[in-house]
Amino acid sequence: MSTSVVFALSVDPRRMSSREITGVRVAFAVSALIAIGLGTILLVWTTATLSVIAVLFGLYFLVSGALRIVRGIGSTGSAAGGRVLNIVFGLIMVIVGIIAMRNPDGSLAVLGLVIGISWIVEGIAALVEYSVDSSRWFGILFGVVAIIAGVIVLFAPVETLGVLVTIGGIMLIISGLVQLVRAFTFGRGNRAAENIA
Repeated sequence: MSTSVVFALSVDPRRMSSREITGVRVAFAVSALIAIGLGTILLVWTTATLSVIAVLFGLYFLVSGALRIVRGIGSTGSAAGGRVLNIVFGLIMVIVGIIAMRNPDGSLAVLGLVIGISWIVEGIAALVEYSVDSSRWFGILFGVVAIIAGVIVLFAPVETLGVLVTIGGIMLIISGLVQLVRAFTFGRGNRAAENIA
């Protein structure tokens, strides 16, 4: 196996079975629905405490990380580098999710740090691991949104829980909508080509 194949980070739906494409699309959709649901809860539940917010964000990162790990293990259409990257970033997200859920009464600054770092990691993973189909642009958009959200949470003055909740809720909904679109577009051209052939 050549070095370029091992370190390639692309996801090629043309090399995936219909079952694998469906699995990736379901993973995107589940992550999207959780993000939209939690973002909506954060924006609507204005009296939520710091511990509730920590658990909600921890849950999101835990599920997103687990889905990345499953994609890394089960996707034969991804190059080896992309599969390893998914597993590593998935593990980081799971660990951060567990930290947030196990220390729900920590300080606002610590929670902001955990959320910011997690979003930046998730965004970098989305940018580095690219798809060769039409969903690529939505993956790039998701990566950019996640990195911007992480940077805002890390470097903007998040002095109150209300600011963190508002920023977090909006960014979760935006990233969820982008992932939902990606769930519908991933591998779409591949399936059309199979139907023509």
